[in-house]
Amino acid sequence: MLSIVIPTLNEENYLPRLLNCIKKQNFKDYEIIVADAGSKDKTREIAKNFGYKVVFGGLPAKGRNQGAKFAQGNLLLFLDADIILPENSLEKLLREFEDRNLKVAGCFLQSQSKNKIVRFFYHFIYNWPILFLEQVIPHASGFILIKKDLHQKIKGFNEKIKLAEDHCYVREAGKLGKFGILRSITTFVSPRRFEQNG
Repeated sequence: MLSIVIPTLNEENYLPRLLNCIKKQNFKDYEIIVADAGSKDKTREIAKNFGYKVVFGGLPAKGRNQGAKFAQGNLLLFLDADIILPENSLEKLLREFEDRNLKVAGCFLQSQSKNKIVRFFYHFIYNWPILFLEQVIPHASGFILIKKDLHQKIKGFNEKIKLAEDHCYVREAGKLGKFGILRSITTFVSPRRFEQNG
């Protein structure tokens, strides 16, 4: 079984889109755990209305770790709440993960923005470098697929790291298990962070 862990904090505008796109996947052997950091909006209510488990989270690293503690699957998929998965991508990515004998993986990202500069950034400044450096410096953001036993071996995410904790996580995991960038899918992400922070 696949355990999907989603850390949240006031994600009522994005979480329904992610949950709906997961619900429409043809792969069904999964559970969803929403690790919420004390949302003041309807995030928790939305997750419960979908029928998914809601646990107490924290900042992203802590939220992912908390969610993983409740996971029943032998595979963990950590997703940011503003990610959108393409149609039937769960089946494709799991097949590639197994075929390549990977233990931890990231994937390509594409912005949902119509701004050509933002889309250019993701394609040439993010996707190409992470593919080129795949075997040298593991890199993943917003999407991490990992064997549960490997997650446990590295003791999860470092909760002391406040920024780029996901990159540090896959680099630690890559020391003990084979890392790869999945070619079979590209996930779509909100441009909000790029537009707000540059």
